[in-house]
Amino acid sequence: MKVLVTGAAGFIGSYTSLRLLDDGHEVVGLDNLNDYYDPQLKRDRLARLEGRDGFNFVKMDLEDRVGIAKLFADEQFDGVINLAAQAGVRYSLENPHSYIDSNVVGFVNILEGCRHNQVKHLVYASSSSVYGLNTQMPFSVEHSVDHPVSLYAATKKSNELMAHTYSHLFNLPTTGLRFFTVYGPWGRPDMALFLFTKAIIDGKPINVFNYGKMQRDFTYIDDIVEGVVRSLYTTPEANSSWTPEHASPAQSSAPYRVYNIGNNQPVELGYFIEQIEQSLGMTAEKNMMPIQPGDVPATYADIDALIEDVGYKPATPIEQGISQFVAWYRDYYKIKAKQ
Repeated sequence: MKVLVTGAAGFIGSYTSLRLLDDGHEVVGLDNLNDYYDPQLKRDRLARLEGRDGFNFVKMDLEDRVGIAKLFADEQFDGVINLAAQAGVRYSLENPHSYIDSNVVGFVNILEGCRHNQVKHLVYASSSSVYGLNTQMPFSVEHSVDHPVSLYAATKKSNELMAHTYSHLFNLPTTGLRFFTVYGPWGRPDMALFLFTKAIIDGKPINVFNYGKMQRDFTYIDDIVEGVVRSLYTTPEANSSWTPEHASPAQSSAPYRVYNIGNNQPVELGYFIEQIEQSLGMTAEKNMMPIQPGDVPATYADIDALIEDVGYKPATPIEQGISQFVAWYRDYYKIKAKQ
């Protein structure tokens, strides 16, 4: 296949592009290389892809309507994996317009490109943040997601609604993937694992929100990528028995599906920090703080639908994943282990 991967210089996008190349596909990677976090890290991720047979990079904003339309018309993609987005829950309180530009305007440009060029399957990143005020655990794709608590979450929910519209109107197969706290080597510097590791090494205190009682369904990057690629290979079909009176919100009479991808093993933040300390051989100085606006106290993925339809269950233990991240961090930043 020829596959467009948006956000190809990002954390998940770079890994996904590598995996598709390994599987023998042609990949066009799109990214705008913005400075939301260190662009050098994005360039270094991209360097792992450039030079590979079958990979081409395009620097472009998703909201570039004319540019995106031309790209789709010129390339005629078989599949699209949309991972580009303005990320971050807390940043959406400070800079809301960037979320609308990238996550809403950009997403409709992707949908239009798929619609007008007979793309066979669109897979796109949603987020566990869509569960918002829902407290029923584990989070199931059968639950209501009508009460987001951040603009970031609202844009991801809107992507699911927009995708369903295009699946219904234009018979475009779409699959939305609600990621649960992705971590691992080459990860984002604004995420807890990266922030904590850097601060501990630098001898600086870390902010521990919700007094360390926060729970997250941390999901290792290799598990996420496996789920993404298997989802691409599993094109959804319309459910002819679906009715709105007894409806699953995760499927439809259109070729539309939504899945959770999580480790199915929520971990308390306190234990997460202990594992970083153990991997580093150092102790963190902790600032215990209340929960932040836009945050939810816990996430926990029900992945039954993913197992049933896609045949995959994430399984990397948190201890192994953190150890591999710390080893990468030391190597990337040339930091020697404490003796």
